[in-house]
Amino acid sequence: MTDVLVLGAAGGIGAMAARTLVIAGSFERLIASDLNAAALQCEVDTWPTSGTRVHSQALDVSDEEALAAALAEVDLVVNCVGPFYRFGPPTLRAAIQAGVPYVDVCDDLDPTREMLTFFDDAHAAGVPALIGMGNSPGLANVLVRYCADHLLETVTAVDIMHIHGGEPSEGAAVLKHRIHAMVSDVPVWQDAAMRSVRMLEDSGAAYVTDVDFRDVGTYPVYPYPHPETITLPVHLPGVRRVTNRGVVFPLSYFDMTAELVRAGTPVDDAVAQLIAHRPSLLAESCVTGPAGCLRVDIAGTIGGEEHRIVFSLSSQGSGAAEGTGIPAALGALLMARGAITTPGVHPPEAVVDPVAMLTLANELLPALGVAGTSGSLPIHISRTGPDGAETELDLFG
Repeated sequence: MTDVLVLGAAGGIGAMAARTLVIAGSFERLIASDLNAAALQCEVDTWPTSGTRVHSQALDVSDEEALAAALAEVDLVVNCVGPFYRFGPPTLRAAIQAGVPYVDVCDDLDPTREMLTFFDDAHAAGVPALIGMGNSPGLANVLVRYCADHLLETVTAVDIMHIHGGEPSEGAAVLKHRIHAMVSDVPVWQDAAMRSVRMLEDSGAAYVTDVDFRDVGTYPVYPYPHPETITLPVHLPGVRRVTNRGVVFPLSYFDMTAELVRAGTPVDDAVAQLIAHRPSLLAESCVTGPAGCLRVDIAGTIGGEEHRIVFSLSSQGSGAAEGTGIPAALGALLMARGAITTPGVHPPEAVVDPVAMLTLANELLPALGVAGTSGSLPIHISRTGPDGAETELDLFG
């Protein structure tokens, strides 16, 4: 593959995905596209030079003819245009019709369900499509797969928890996604059966708990309608619980969003109010920069005995853009290098080799300026055995 198209490259996530691909230098040409041509060019001008030629292109993905024309020029497309409940399925459909391999960062439940139904069409077209290759879903799924393949004999429970905040700004698509999550049914895989709860209703209250996020702090997490709870049970036979919970800091900002939702505020009005008040809420909470943590707790057995593995991928100075955009780029690089070739529509745990992805991340992160203090992948892994003793594990040891 020589040419890649990044959709939504002026946004934080799309820009980070494109920048990562440019630094990796694996493509001859990267076409960065976005509806906002001026913002796109400003972003492109900040990217480093490499062996990859960068071309910027104004593109409205809802223009079917324009999207088809753009897809006809490339070998791979990375879709970072949200909200995905609006733009995910039609963009994937266009990629399948064009015969172009596809990667996205969709973390919305309903479009994930819809896009998974495109499996037969993608398979018939010979198109591999990797959906939800962000943070959660994305890296979370890859870490669970790594654990199932290399650390445990059986996996019985998976609890995915995430936090981020402090980014310089949050766009309307991000805020609409969060509001959508607060009013949507949240699937929970509990006792090997699917249940449905709501984030802000009594049904979800039982799943709200305080979590210690490494390098970030202790925060309450709430049920999130992210798609790991519907895909992991399919690919992990025997798992009895899968939950996804998260929050955004500062809590005053998250709470304001919840209050607007409970009051029935129209979405566009709520977005406008949140954008207007966010700077003061961050200042009042003394939040001066981005941070985030993905924590994945996995329970299972070795030799019939219970073990617990905890992954913590944390960052200070990096937020949702890095946490989501970099994994998308990693998925695209693996696909371009022939490591993901199976036609069809797949979640990460179905087709991503976790060792290959984590090794690639370890190689690239220092150049991106988001490596850990040791210059490697900023991930901490602990194992608690049946005797209650906790030991640290080395991912690359």
